[in-house]
Amino acid sequence: MNQQLLMMLPGMDPDELAVIQSITRDMTDWEQQQFVAIYKGKRKDQMTMLVLTLIGFLGIAGIQRLIVGDTVLGILYLLTFGFCGIGTIIDIINIKSLTFEYNRKQAMEAANMVHMMRGVQ
Repeated sequence: MNQQLLMMLPGMDPDELAVIQSITRDMTDWEQQQFVAIYKGKRKDQMTMLVLTLIGFLGIAGIQRLIVGDTVLGILYLLTFGFCGIGTIIDIINIKSLTFEYNRKQAMEAANMVHMMRGVQ
């Protein structure tokens, strides 16, 4: 992938970079630009997810789970104050994997959107 495009996605860890490179390997330059434009708007950085998780200690637990699409777990966190803080602590410990999984799904979604646009051209 073009280095200039990668610079538009700051804060990527090596695992996320490997996923992005494998997804965009067979894309043209135009498709890579479209992918980055879509993915940039969808991805979350680890610090944002950490802040959202820490907000759980202020009484609004589960925001991080709602953001990543775990709606049922997010609502349970809200109703139980993050399982009395235990779930929130576990999410803080696992924030890297929680963020990586969310970003991986968003990258796949962005790639699918680019492939659909390819058929429209």
